[in-house]
Amino acid sequence: MTLRKTQPTTPFADAAAFLAAVRAGFAPLSRQLKAIARHVEQHGERLAIEGVQATAAQCGVQPSAVVRFAKHFGFSGYSEMQALFRAGAVRQLSPNRDYQDRIRELIVPGGPALAGTRLAHEVIQGSIDSLQALQRSLPDAPFDAAVDLMLAAPALWLAASRRAFPVGAYLAYALQHTARPVHWLHGLGAMHKGELRALQPGDVMLAVSFEPYAAETLELVDDALARGARLVALTDSQLSPLAARADATLLAQDGATFGFRSLTSTLCLAQSLFLALAYRMELAYEPRPAPATAPPPAPPPSAAARTRRRRPS
Repeated sequence: MTLRKTQPTTPFADAAAFLAAVRAGFAPLSRQLKAIARHVEQHGERLAIEGVQATAAQCGVQPSAVVRFAKHFGFSGYSEMQALFRAGAVRQLSPNRDYQDRIRELIVPGGPALAGTRLAHEVIQGSIDSLQALQRSLPDAPFDAAVDLMLAAPALWLAASRRAFPVGAYLAYALQHTARPVHWLHGLGAMHKGELRALQPGDVMLAVSFEPYAAETLELVDDALARGARLVALTDSQLSPLAARADATLLAQDGATFGFRSLTSTLCLAQSLFLALAYRMELAYEPRPAPATAPPPAPPPSAAARTRRRRPS
């Protein structure tokens, strides 16, 4: 009698199914497990090649917490969770991994000074990697939903603080060209709460924030939602507190170079959103026909003509 070898089974068919379960079960997790969940959701490709110690260090927790996270979602341990991300990841890992290796090689204590051009090329390469990741992952439905919400809105409101502030500045500049009322809650003079009193139900707030998520932006979002606004979120994770509140969520994960994160892909996404909105508004525009005008009155007769009419025949 031949015994069949049973293949080990995992709790999820693939990484996408696992991440969906993580999002669904995110709210009741502890603070440490939430930090791990955000890392897994944003950087799952790294789990395919990094050990439990490296993953724990990046999450700011102990390795035992990572193992506990894996078991919480039905895995036997970290290795089984890691195996889920290895299938089909090879094509995307090489460029990102090489970039990380180059960064680590650059930061060597006691090493030679780095030329400015070399630093510039590293920053540029990081931005290219971020844009390529955005191009691969941008889904049609959420983007179109965001444009639909903005198109139907009587007015647009912008909330973007700290690192996201430049994105808010660009959107405030660009959206004014749509002839749609635009209110940028930039916080100058701490007057943003008073400005928000003008928000009407049906208006759309476009909020931009990344981990660790600016408390000022989240507070404005909650106030706007309480007043009946719809929310379009530009953020870095489906586990972001903005995503949990949003009617439409757009994700951009900018790369970090020497510890400084760029805004390349986020600004690209913001510009794409503006252009799509402007295009839709032009499609809907129908110029009104000019009103019919009466023919101009005839000029008064000359003096000679009046004299000829009075002269007897």
